Amino acid sequence: MPTFDLLGARVGIRRPTIADSDELLALVHSSQSLHRPWVDPPATPQRYETYLRTRQEPGNDGFLICDHRSGSITGVVNLNSIVRGLFQSAYLGYYIGAPFAGQGYMTEGLRLVTHYAFTQLGLHRLEANIQPENAASIALVRKCGFCKEGFSPRYLQVFGEWRDHERWALLGDEPPM
Repeated sequence: MPTFDLLGARVGIRRPTIADSDELLALVHSSQSLHRPWVDPPATPQRYETYLRTRQEPGNDGFLICDHRSGSITGVVNLNSIVRGLFQSAYLGYYIGAPFAGQGYMTEGLRLVTHYAFTQLGLHRLEANIQPENAASIALVRKCGFCKEGFSPRYLQVFGEWRDHERWALLGDEPPM
C-alpha cells in the first residue's frame, strides 16, 4: 500500500512515480471522452516520463488522487508555475478518471492538495483557469471555495486552439469551505 502525503475520508494524495505509469495511462485511455476538449493528459509512456520530469522541477509539483483503501489512482492534481517571493502562487491543473467522475474523489482530492499547498508549501494563492463551457470543473472549484476573478480571452492553447478561460482563485488566508 502506498504512503500518502495527506489522507482524507476516502482519498489520499501522493506524488507520482515511474511505477504508476501503466495504471495512470490505462486510466487516461479509458477517460478520453471525458477529458476532451478540456485537458490533454499524458497518454504514452514517453509523455508520462516527461510529465514526471516536469514534476521534479522547482516550479512544479504534482499529486495523484487515490482511493486510500485500494490505492487505486482516481485522478491527478498539479501545481504549475509555482512562484515564490512576494507572490507565493501557483496554477492548478487537474483531471479525474471516468470511472471515478461524479463520486466526490476530485472534490476531496482538490481540497487536500489546496490544504497541502497552503500549509506545507506556504503558498498564498492558487488559481484555476477553466474553459467557460466546462460546467463540471467550474462546479468543482466553486464547491472548494474558489471565487471567480475574471475572464481571459484566448488564454491557453488546448488541442492546438487558443481557448477562452475563466480565472478562479483561492487564497490561503480565506476560511476553508
